[in-house]
Amino acid sequence: MRRELGRHIVVDSEIHHGEITFRGTRIPVAFVLDDIADGTDWDTVIEHWHGSITREAIAEAIRLAADALVARNEPAQVAASPIA
Repeated sequence: MRRELGRHIVVDSEIHHGEITFRGTRIPVAFVLDDIADGTDWDTVIEHWHGSITREAIAEAIRLAADALVARNEPAQVAASPIA
């Protein structure tokens, strides 16, 4: 089963054990995000993967990761309980 998370990011159970990857590659998004977090500049990351990913793809991965972090940490909506 394939699920598109964006223009450049997909999850496909048939590719890299169902990990989140860049479309058309077997490159796990987590590997690239780890490199960026460690301070590797984007051009070096792109070169490391032989141009298989683009700056736009990296930017999308970062946006999706940020969105997931924010969504995970939003306060839960607490239903108002009636006063007894």
